[in-house]
Amino acid sequence: MIKFLKQLFSREDDGDDSVIKNFADNQHKEEAWDERHLGIRAIPLDKIVGSVGRYKDFNRQFRLKKDRPSARFERVKEAFKKKIILPPITLYQIKNEYYVLDGNHRVSAAKRLGYEFIDAKITEFLPSKNTLENIIYREKAAFLAKTQLSDTIQLTEVGQYNYLLKQIDEHHGFLMKTSDAEVKGQMDYFTAAIDWYKTIYIPLAAIIKNSRLNRHFPERTNSDLYAYISNHQWEKGKEREYGIGIDQLIPKHMEEFRLKMQHLKDIELPEMKHWISAFILIEVKAGKEHEVMKRLHKLEAIREVHFVHGVFDLIAKMMMKRDLLSSDAEIIGQFVHKKVRQVQDVTKTQTLIPISSMEKPPISRNT
Repeated sequence: MIKFLKQLFSREDDGDDSVIKNFADNQHKEEAWDERHLGIRAIPLDKIVGSVGRYKDFNRQFRLKKDRPSARFERVKEAFKKKIILPPITLYQIKNEYYVLDGNHRVSAAKRLGYEFIDAKITEFLPSKNTLENIIYREKAAFLAKTQLSDTIQLTEVGQYNYLLKQIDEHHGFLMKTSDAEVKGQMDYFTAAIDWYKTIYIPLAAIIKNSRLNRHFPERTNSDLYAYISNHQWEKGKEREYGIGIDQLIPKHMEEFRLKMQHLKDIELPEMKHWISAFILIEVKAGKEHEVMKRLHKLEAIREVHFVHGVFDLIAKMMMKRDLLSSDAEIIGQFVHKKVRQVQDVTKTQTLIPISSMEKPPISRNT
């Protein structure tokens, strides 16, 4: 406990002569000259390993060296303790490492106080040196930039991210052809990418993981096996034995696989069952607002209905437990078309589907 308190409240670096990494050194090493702006993101503090201009002022624990002024550090640390909201720091990124351009003291104070994340404005510098690692990284960066998916797909072969982009392109085209007018209006590339990830990638990746196929390919990731199997099933149409029963689960066409997964029972892939929500903006005939609210409230999936001022008259929140691998957009679109629009005196709707959400626990009535 005493050691922890000393680390928490002391500025001293315990004689550590090490310094954090210098951005310029790594930039030259990786030949990382091309830059792109990624906006503001929450960055894990343990990924911040260096500084652009003040790498000599901090040791590898990001503590100020003994001979450096500490007044600013103490002010920043005190602001953190008082929960004062500080502006985002500015970071340069090279691959999976971050370097501080502005905000060194904020990083030092946040690390000292045990924070795990910090908000930062990110500029990424892409490595141009043609190593295998860098080529794959650039392909991955392009994949993430185009799809806006989270960084969960890890591939180890050149060209595989481009193959996944091809799958998403095909899935986007399929959804545009088969969806109704309201869903089409919201079916941009990002939405199609999320739908592909939920209804095609995750199911097949789960099957591969459950088959324990990766035991036979210890140097490959689950994503590698997904790319290999899906390519041979859906691109080349070959039938192979990839593991016990796995070949029988994967039809020759990607959308057939997706359709087949929709009909599985909960017990077969329980991790694929989850709640989905959407907000429906509703226009009704004048003077019928309260009657429509009552009718909507009777629908099982409608959890909240609000009478509001503005272009629309009502806002309804719906929640449904989707069937395994069905598309969120499809399920929501069908509900709106077959249920909400059929309610008497409803004249127009617009649906908002959250990409991500944050919720607070309900407020206790006893407090």
